[in-house]
Amino acid sequence: MATLAACNDDEGASESKASDSPSPSASATSAAPAPKIVDGPLPAITAGTKFGEKPTVAKGSGDPSDQVAVKTVIAGNGQTVAENDFIQANYLGQIWDTAKVFDNSYDRKTPLVIQLAPSAIIDSWRYALAGKKVGSRVLLSTAPTWGYGKEGNSSAGIKGTDTLVFVVDIEGTFNAKSSAKGKTVAQDAGLPKVSTNTDGKAPTIDVPKADAPKKLVAEYVIEGDGDEVKAENTVLVQYKGVLWDTGKEFDSTYSRKALTSFSLQQVVKGWAQGLTGKKVGSRVLIVIPPDLGYGDNPPSGSGISKDSTLVFTVDILAKM
Repeated sequence: MATLAACNDDEGASESKASDSPSPSASATSAAPAPKIVDGPLPAITAGTKFGEKPTVAKGSGDPSDQVAVKTVIAGNGQTVAENDFIQANYLGQIWDTAKVFDNSYDRKTPLVIQLAPSAIIDSWRYALAGKKVGSRVLLSTAPTWGYGKEGNSSAGIKGTDTLVFVVDIEGTFNAKSSAKGKTVAQDAGLPKVSTNTDGKAPTIDVPKADAPKKLVAEYVIEGDGDEVKAENTVLVQYKGVLWDTGKEFDSTYSRKALTSFSLQQVVKGWAQGLTGKKVGSRVLIVIPPDLGYGDNPPSGSGISKDSTLVFTVDILAKM
């Protein structure tokens, strides 16, 4: 029942791509065997050498590795990245032979948030970044086999024979145990009470024995200090949903042990309105009346009755 509660009944769950940029997200699933991870050769970073600065990378010298070359240029001391995590990172990508930059997130001033999974990202990133720590700058080169394959990526000007070079600054990593981070906010006694645990376990939701509110409720339980979410954003979240009338859970990322992402333009109105303006890093209580939820047309098999008031706790982990 993936992202059932969040999606429009006529649109289906959104598994939005993290970026419209040509790389590194636009990758077909690869059946290639794992590469050898080698030390080099790798070109030098000649300017922008600090973590978070847009780097300048020299042209590759001589023949590149036919595998994946990886060097940790700056070693971070944060959480360790694991395969299938979502990472938040700034990056620059260029072609070995020409040093032509085909993509970078620094100029967009928006880090990429993407899952280190075969269906989401080029294979070289999965192999090069798993095991690295948040706060690290990683320099890597990849042969076409673990990049865009023999087809290349024409929209980025990448040929099927091009070795690619990336600099990746790992800003964060998120997995099924990730939680909100911030200051606890006093909760209204007349509203459902949400627990403030940040251990990755599902928060509890205690619904009062009272009539449900007629209007949308969207209140901080934990207030983070990240950027505000905008109506056009895609967000990475943990959430749990229960019915006001019974307190029964009908959907939860915690139960699935998997984070989910969706565009706020592809969810029920209560979600879109409730999360817009809230800060990344926060836990938000959302109470959605029927006219901003599913009304008289709930998804079949959802356990949601017609005209149900829905109660959610949502941890906003990142903007994508």
